[in-house]
Amino acid sequence: MTLGRRAWQAIEPLHGFIYFVPEAQQRFAALGLEAGAGYFASRSAAFGEASAETVIATFYNFNPEFVRRSMVGVWEKVTPDQVLTARLEAADAALRRGLGDLIDSDALVETAALTRKAAEAACKRLEGRPLFAAHATLPWPTEPHLQLFHAQTLLREYRGDGHLAALLTAELTGIEALVVHAATGYLPAKALRGSRQWSEEQWSEAVAGLQERGIVAQGEELGLTEEGRTMRQRVEDLTDQLAEPAYAVLGEAGVNRLAEVGKPLSDAVIEAGLLPYLKKK
Repeated sequence: MTLGRRAWQAIEPLHGFIYFVPEAQQRFAALGLEAGAGYFASRSAAFGEASAETVIATFYNFNPEFVRRSMVGVWEKVTPDQVLTARLEAADAALRRGLGDLIDSDALVETAALTRKAAEAACKRLEGRPLFAAHATLPWPTEPHLQLFHAQTLLREYRGDGHLAALLTAELTGIEALVVHAATGYLPAKALRGSRQWSEEQWSEAVAGLQERGIVAQGEELGLTEEGRTMRQRVEDLTDQLAEPAYAVLGEAGVNRLAEVGKPLSDAVIEAGLLPYLKKK
């Protein structure tokens, strides 16, 4: 397992919760941003007044029409700074709820320092990383738990931009990437299709196209062929490879330490229910 994948698996929940917690949904709603608008605006606000096209390009697998509908009038209601402030306030409140006493722990301070070191190393490699680069311009928070959130946000977008490059190399469209992901069995196809707002007809067309390419198996049950599994592994391997520059500065010992001190923090936010798609222990 690469350094980047080991770190990502250990501490990704310390960023991923922001897309699910009521603290974020409530604050975005208070700004007049419901559902998709809150998600798209909060994650793209680092660009400034991002267009729907910018969101489509950098978020990759959402139905473009869903993005366009959601982004109509967003920047007439709020400014990017207002959305970014709301997001950080939501992260603060949710982490305090999820981490409890761990929020003042030495483990959190050390995890924040290690992730910041990796994130700052990644900032030296901006090329081809638009969503990461946009977030790299944001100021660092002062409190350790928010520094950790910001650092992991940077590392998540750094990895994510590399993942999009890998998907493009595999010649997968946004919906095709979702179909392949669903075919691994990690998440239900219905959930992926619904959250990205693809119709059943669009989904079926994508499945048929991937079957013609020999990537998805024939039949009613969605699954990958041997060629599909090989292609999927190539995508994952390339994603891991492209994430490595961020973690090389920590070395193996540093990443091992990051996983050691950071995973209990991730486990805590999962146990607190901040990520509903992950089972509690």
